[in-house]
Amino acid sequence: MSLVACLAALTLSSCGRFAGPRTAFDGNAAYAMVGTQVGFGPRVPGSVGWQKTGDWIVATLKQLGDSVTEQRWMHVTPKGDTVPMRNIIAHIAPADAQRVLYVTHWDTRPTADNDPVIGNRTKPIPGANDGASGVALLLQVAAALRKTPPTVGVDLLFVDGEDYGDFTNYSDTTSNPDVLIGSTYYARHMSKDSLPLYGVLWDMIGDKDLDIYQEGNSVADAPEVVSLVWKTAKDLGYSKYFIPQTGETLIDDHVPFLDNGLHMIDVIDYDYGPKTAQYPEGWHHTMQDTPDKVSAQSLQIVGDVAVKLVTGK
Repeated sequence: MSLVACLAALTLSSCGRFAGPRTAFDGNAAYAMVGTQVGFGPRVPGSVGWQKTGDWIVATLKQLGDSVTEQRWMHVTPKGDTVPMRNIIAHIAPADAQRVLYVTHWDTRPTADNDPVIGNRTKPIPGANDGASGVALLLQVAAALRKTPPTVGVDLLFVDGEDYGDFTNYSDTTSNPDVLIGSTYYARHMSKDSLPLYGVLWDMIGDKDLDIYQEGNSVADAPEVVSLVWKTAKDLGYSKYFIPQTGETLIDDHVPFLDNGLHMIDVIDYDYGPKTAQYPEGWHHTMQDTPDKVSAQSLQIVGDVAVKLVTGK
């Protein structure tokens, strides 16, 4: 096929190009929501931007007609400081006993500790990808499920305090309680007698250069969920982006759920931005985590997978 014919084709998948939405998910609307969140400012627990964003998430879910509940508590750090925490949960098809749990974190890291500029390392990150992309994804999943009802009940959980503390030398949330705060709180309050069928954590999924590998803890502890998600991506024609190979093994919000018996996996594109001498960890936890590094196409791809998983279409 010639380049001209390829560009003119209605479906560009034959040329190795993204062929457009496969589901009712709206990647452009999700991208706009990334900008909205960044516009509120950093979403560090207790900050003005955090308050505005939490209220906006709740209001958006209620506009969609979802049943919304919240968990609020005060987290006490090892230093004795108290930090307000807020988990937000939307319940879609709440009467359905068979449920799937989707999770993302909505807070942003209070320190850009990977930034090459020393003066930036005490500043909170903008969090376009690391925070806002997952929130936008779940909000637009909620909107898509209004148009295409799921075959199971779906709970959309926005957890707080994932990125609040220090992951260095992490062993568990007891010895290092200032990370994964909201997911730990929610997992510990779940009834083990009525766990969801499975769970999926969606984190850092807006990267323009999307390549999602299978996370190590997910492969080890919930391989059947990994297989289900990657098969769904393959069925949609997204194997270029959902790569069927094991990547990094990460401490993320899925770990407290795995520890409490729920088979949950982490869908994450951890390789965010080019790794250079200046940015050895890419744009992760730097002031470069801005909306221009995120794309509507990447959000569309991951959103299509998230919707098809629970609707079958």
